[in-house]
Amino acid sequence: MELLPTIWFIAIAVLWTGYLFLEGFDLGVGMLMKLFARNNTERRVLLNTVGPVWDGNEVWLLTAGGATFAAFPLWYASLFSALYLPLLVVLVALIFRAVAFEYRGKVDTEQWRTRWDWAIALGSFFAAFGVGAALALTTTGLPLNANGDREGGPFAWFNGYAVLGGLAVAGFALVHALAFLALKTDGDIRHRARRWFVRLLPALLLPIAAWAVTVQVLEGKPWTWALVLLAVAAAAMAWSMARKGSEGKAFVALGAFLALGSASIFGAAFPVVLPSTLNAAFDLTISNASSSDYTLGLMTVVAAFGLPLVIAYQAWTYWVFRKRVSAAHIPEAHSFLPAIAAKALTTKG
Repeated sequence: MELLPTIWFIAIAVLWTGYLFLEGFDLGVGMLMKLFARNNTERRVLLNTVGPVWDGNEVWLLTAGGATFAAFPLWYASLFSALYLPLLVVLVALIFRAVAFEYRGKVDTEQWRTRWDWAIALGSFFAAFGVGAALALTTTGLPLNANGDREGGPFAWFNGYAVLGGLAVAGFALVHALAFLALKTDGDIRHRARRWFVRLLPALLLPIAAWAVTVQVLEGKPWTWALVLLAVAAAAMAWSMARKGSEGKAFVALGAFLALGSASIFGAAFPVVLPSTLNAAFDLTISNASSSDYTLGLMTVVAAFGLPLVIAYQAWTYWVFRKRVSAAHIPEAHSFLPAIAAKALTTKG
């Protein structure tokens, strides 16, 4: 098996895992704006927990997509063209979510905030669901012909695997957000988040566990089955640590669950990067979908210098904003717009 394509397959798997870990909790926090927070102060606490980091977390999505484009152009072309509709939904959801983060606090009226709260919550859900659907179909297959083109209409991708993947990432994002809030907040929000985490973890992780097991049944290897068992053990440890009040250990254990589960899924799929449900001979693999060795070698040199810098900068950001946030830290709400303009923006009709 070619060395450089294998290295870049692993690198892309790591990038997607990093995205799900970092963006996972802030997508979950976005969904919890309407599911968990009880009032405006609590919603502002939730926003402040992810405010310094959410846009940096999204860089991992761009990096994963860019690395796929450069290292495996045929994989990128087939996947993004076959899934243009769900990926367009993801893009629109992320745009609405980003705008809502910036605009929510510009006008101090309940009607204004409610609109943007829904934009954050729904944008976070559809972004998580769309990414999950795309990743699930990457590992279970799409109706691709010999040229790597999708057969069928614009909804040929929509099946049970897509729904399972969407629910898997959305469910993980919610439980990951609860673990993050228990770690990052103080007061009633902290204790309530930990209680919800303990109660909901088994149900919310069920879809992602089902996805991992499905991929093992289809293409699993002995060592990837072992990773699934280790992932289950990590989830059990996260649940146990949360019950004991060890929020940091619960958060780390949940991260281990994601890393082990992701490794089991990508490992089972390897060396296929995008299976065809029409004919196994049409599968895209690391051999027939990769760039030249020269391109991959140059990318490896650039990544060896650039990736540590990105990781170091993001780690420094999390260190600077490591302290807990509580309702006591939230100042009085105020409007950035004159009263007349605020009334015009929030008046119906």
